[in-house]
Amino acid sequence: MTLPPSSALRARWLDALLPLVPFDGWTEAAAQDAAETAGLDAGERALAAPNGVADLVEAFFDAAEADVRAHLDVATLETLGVREKVAFGVRAWLDALAPNREAARKAGARGFLPWVAGDAVQRAWSVADTIWTGIGDTSEDYNKYSKRGLLAGVIPLIFLRWLDEDDEAALDAYIADRLTGAMTLGQNAGKFAAPLLDAMERLRSR
Repeated sequence: MTLPPSSALRARWLDALLPLVPFDGWTEAAAQDAAETAGLDAGERALAAPNGVADLVEAFFDAAEADVRAHLDVATLETLGVREKVAFGVRAWLDALAPNREAARKAGARGFLPWVAGDAVQRAWSVADTIWTGIGDTSEDYNKYSKRGLLAGVIPLIFLRWLDEDDEAALDAYIADRLTGAMTLGQNAGKFAAPLLDAMERLRSR
C-alpha cells in the first residue's frame, strides 16, 4: 500500500526519532535532530507533523495499532473464548510497543496520565476499538459502546503495569484480572441498561 506523502514523511521522521527518545524524550529538540537525520526540510516537516512532537507521538501509537490490526487479521482465534481473544489483542498491542518500550514510557506520560485525560480517553478508546474490531466484533448497538468503553477503562492500567513488569506470567494474570473485572461490570450494567435502551428504541419508533 502506498502511503500519502504526509504519512510517508511522518513515518520517516518517526523512524529517525525513536532511537533518540529514550535519551532525550519526546522533545522538540530531539525532533529537530531527527528531522535533520531524515533529511526533511522545513516544508516537509510542516506537511508531516504540523503540530510537531504531538503528531509524532500520535503516529507512534497509530503504528502500534496498525501492527495489531495486521496481526489479528492472520491470527487463528476460533478456539478461544471472547475474553481470551480480547487478552490476545491486548498482548498484541503491547508486543507492538515492546521494541520501543522506553519511548512508550515517555509517550505514556503524554497520553495515559490524568493531567492529559482527553488524550488518554481518545487513545484508550482507539486501542479498544482496534482490538474488538480485530477479533471480529460486529455489534452496532449498546454492546458495541459498552465493550469498547469497558476495555478502554482498563487499557491505561494495563499499559502502566506493562511498563515495569518483566514477568510475562504475572502480566498475563494481571491482564486477565482486569478483563474479568471489566466484563463482569459490563454484564451487570447490561442487565439495567439494555432494557432501558430497548424501551427508548420502541418509543422512538412509534
